[in-house]
Amino acid sequence: MKNNFAENLKSLRQERGIGQVELAKKINVSRGIISLWENNLREPGMYNLIALADYFGVTVDYLIGRD
Repeated sequence: MKNNFAENLKSLRQERGIGQVELAKKINVSRGIISLWENNLREPGMYNLIALADYFGVTVDYLIGRD
């Protein structure tokens, strides 16, 4: 199974026209963390995955590339 989290996160953010700073504020993390996630240098914990899924209105499975 290929991990598409970084690609999925960046696509969702860009499709909605929001910047990394805005997303970071919405889920209470730093902009740097968003960048690390999008560049596949770090993976979010469960709490942050849930926050992202809730914010974007998608499932955690979708975020992590499980169809």
